[in-house]
Amino acid sequence: NAIYIVKYNLDLLKEFYLENLLKYEKSPYLKQHENNPVHWYPWGESSLKKAKELKKPIFLSVGYASCHWCHVMAHESFENTETAKVMNEKFINIKVDREERPDLDFVFQKSLALLTGTPGGWPLSMFLDENGVPFSGGTYFPPQEMHGRPNFVSVLNNVSEVYNKNREKIISQATQIRKVFDELNKKSSVINQTLLPYVEKVLTYLDSDFGGFKGNPKFPQFYIFDCLFYYYKKTQKKEFHQAVEKLLMNICSRGLYDHLEGGIARYTVDDKWIVPHFEKMLYDQAMIAMAYTEAYHITGEDIFAQTAREIFTYVLRDMTASEGGFFSAEDADSEGEEGKFYIWTEQEITKILGEDHSKEFNEVFSITASGNFKDESSGKETGFNIPHLKDYTANGNNELETAREKLFNIREKRIHPLKDDKILTDWNGLMIAALAKASIVLNEPMYLGAAEKAAEFVLHSISKGERLLKRYRNGVAAFDAHLDDYAFMSWGLLELYEATFATKYLSQALDLMNIMVEDFWDDKNGGFFLGSDQSEKLIVRSKTAYDGAIPSGNSVAVMNMVKLTRITGNTKWAELAEKTFRVFSEDVNRAPTGYTLMLTSFMFDTQNSKEIVIVGDSRNRSTIKFLHTIRASYAPHKVLLFKDTSVSDNRLEQLANWTSTQNSINGEPTAYVCKNFACNQPTADIQTALSFINE
Repeated sequence: NAIYIVKYNLDLLKEFYLENLLKYEKSPYLKQHENNPVHWYPWGESSLKKAKELKKPIFLSVGYASCHWCHVMAHESFENTETAKVMNEKFINIKVDREERPDLDFVFQKSLALLTGTPGGWPLSMFLDENGVPFSGGTYFPPQEMHGRPNFVSVLNNVSEVYNKNREKIISQATQIRKVFDELNKKSSVINQTLLPYVEKVLTYLDSDFGGFKGNPKFPQFYIFDCLFYYYKKTQKKEFHQAVEKLLMNICSRGLYDHLEGGIARYTVDDKWIVPHFEKMLYDQAMIAMAYTEAYHITGEDIFAQTAREIFTYVLRDMTASEGGFFSAEDADSEGEEGKFYIWTEQEITKILGEDHSKEFNEVFSITASGNFKDESSGKETGFNIPHLKDYTANGNNELETAREKLFNIREKRIHPLKDDKILTDWNGLMIAALAKASIVLNEPMYLGAAEKAAEFVLHSISKGERLLKRYRNGVAAFDAHLDDYAFMSWGLLELYEATFATKYLSQALDLMNIMVEDFWDDKNGGFFLGSDQSEKLIVRSKTAYDGAIPSGNSVAVMNMVKLTRITGNTKWAELAEKTFRVFSEDVNRAPTGYTLMLTSFMFDTQNSKEIVIVGDSRNRSTIKFLHTIRASYAPHKVLLFKDTSVSDNRLEQLANWTSTQNSINGEPTAYVCKNFACNQPTADIQTALSFINE
């Protein structure tokens, strides 16, 4: 009791004496604002309670550490004492890191769209009533009126005036927001079983010249590649393969890709993949590396393997904690300027490489005296250059590789962008999946070691008992996990199982999936909520399958469940997957390009996917060669299990009871190839096994 009383009084003292409470937070984004003159609160019960006590509206600012326009608004407004004075007098001001609280971000982004009819983004600037329900908002507000956007102080004053005059009415309208979300959660119908019109439709939205979706800005989205790859495998329609290949060739040769150290930026502002928004996100590295790994698996083109390897090199060198987890992001800005770390003048390059050697580099990488990097707002030439290839085939000779290495070493001496060194469970799950998959396709044991170490770290250090937590930083794990954390980590563990055949990973994936069903499943309508029923109760429990910057938790959960049905033989997973397909089917039918991973999962479920069990002695070379040959064949429509006859442990049979009767033929490695639990005759002939898999 004494400890509790001391802690309680310390909390009161902190709130009384401190004007900005973010200095007690761990989030790099929140700590960027700890010295603002704004009286910031973190999201929580005390901040909402304060709003009720003072009958003040809430100004909620949502962003993330590597967000360029978040930095701009912070510098222009939150660091300005006069603006802060208005904010402090008229609002309770709350800061949220959207990467720590995606549930809050989703609710308020969706609320902005419902309230204003405009898309959201970051920074997100929302106005809430004293109960935490949104009634108005926007994104970036400038300090002076600009391009039709009102200045921030006038927005603050107007919102405060409206709220004070209409407080009771605004509060009473809160039920309307809840009703809209409730209706969104109820949709249910049946997906067209053929699916062909939806996948075919995705192709019509693609840019035939540069790949990706038409227009700008352009984002690389792995799950779209995966959908088209899968569809190509099922139909052999070359245009789907060619669309993905064109896109990947453009990405690895243009400015989106960092040609000196590997890795890709978040998106480009132009339609040719040249001018990036320079921040690097862990999830992008994971998903695009998976895309290049799969492209190499299909085509055997070395450029795809090289790009995947360079991305992994960047992540393992610059984005990996000593404990094994992966950091979240690197900022676009350094020394107060976007992209300064990454751009070059022609003079700099000539001085570093010398007159003779720089000539070829500048020609190949599009370096000019006037610069190829124009100012985003004015369009004027800056004299700076973003290295990018005119022709991807021109790269790769020894002289160019030496030049790249020299420039990389010089660039390392520059002031680096801020690194967001928090470790997020969901994004780590994506990178674990990417590394595990690549360890097999690229034959790189180092990737497997990194994936296993990261999985061990997440499961033991970003958890509380059996359940996951969201974030780890500076030795502290915090925040209840969300749907994405469970779905993405389960995905990573399933990939680890197929890479190692260690049943502990399959068991761990099942444990997480079972908790996910227990905590997130919507018993009434089907599908998974973003937030757990064990966590803080928000104004609504939101649910979505839309694939945005990262694939949705529902789409990944469905793919996991479809695979687990085939791995374990437990039809519980098939039933849950079917209900999830139904609840989001209207969305998929209406806008298939926003739900491509759900489409891929549905194809996996309905288009003759295979369950393959290899039975053999892991100590024998013939077994290893048999497994290698099976893995070398690109077959995205399969799950692969290995029953090792050299061990007495029957853990696989406990997890997948249907494998208990499967044995080797005459002690030889033997394949059991099944389709929807109807199995072909077992065979020890590798060519026969491959014909069963590819039929």
